[in-house]
Amino acid sequence: MMTRLIAAPCAALAFGLLARLGAPEVAAQAKFSPRDLEGVWGFATLTPLERPAEFADKPFLTDAEAAGYVRQTIERGNRDRRDGGAAADVGRAVNDYWFERGTELSRIDGRPLASLVVDPVDGRVPAFTPAARLKLSARVADAREHPADGPENRSLTERCLAFNAGPPMLPGPYNNFVKILQYPDHAVIYNEMIHDARVVPLDGRPHAPSAVRLWLGDSRGRWDGDTLVIDTTNFSDKTAFRGSDEHMHLVERLERRDRDTLLYEFTVDDPTVFTRPWTVWLPMKRTDARVYEYACHEANYALMDILRGARFQEGR
Repeated sequence: MMTRLIAAPCAALAFGLLARLGAPEVAAQAKFSPRDLEGVWGFATLTPLERPAEFADKPFLTDAEAAGYVRQTIERGNRDRRDGGAAADVGRAVNDYWFERGTELSRIDGRPLASLVVDPVDGRVPAFTPAARLKLSARVADAREHPADGPENRSLTERCLAFNAGPPMLPGPYNNFVKILQYPDHAVIYNEMIHDARVVPLDGRPHAPSAVRLWLGDSRGRWDGDTLVIDTTNFSDKTAFRGSDEHMHLVERLERRDRDTLLYEFTVDDPTVFTRPWTVWLPMKRTDARVYEYACHEANYALMDILRGARFQEGR
């Protein structure tokens, strides 16, 4: 009832304002500059990165298929469920209230995407090269042998150092906002998750020397028509993306499709890890929400408790 009491006067006020402005002025306000990417954009989605087997030959779903998939995904991911036994209950330790995964699939021109990966055509991340498979096996074996000797053994996510915030950007369980700021010769991409701010020069300067290796890579931007293209190299081997290494070459494209939609596309090319390049489409929606500080830091209590628990298990 309270919502109705508040909303009704606001709706009346808005209607009166629109009537007073007149159609031409309203139409002018609805216009946008395609090169204006500034603002906060949300990219939470239930569309999986890779296409589920049930939709193997379908890059897009029907509305009925999308509704069914959304319903099953929300039910399957509900952390407030109490079925499945003690192990499943521990795995759902954080209540569903704290998650912001989205409530629908991403759409391109009104059609629901079956996967965020759009190339290769099967919607799957390409296979690893033989050398990458060997390297991954060694890494897994080392993690199994030394799970918590020190903080360096734990993931960058647990240490609050890196996440899917990018580059490239992918949705996570929460904090799926990015704020873009534009200046004459730079753009700033500020991610809510892990609060990384990437400064992208737009002045045509070359990449840093190959000996310089950065966790976020070395980004350079340019305009291709009305699409902002960001070329990033010089990654560190410490910030592997889906298994990538320091040889990853990332090309991102940001295209404003309409007033409220920004299409974010990226292509990963890492020949020492993947058997071929692969591309993702991630539509983002404009929002008036604010980006708050993500107060995660390397000395967080969870990390200390993980190490303390490991010492207890070792009997020290």
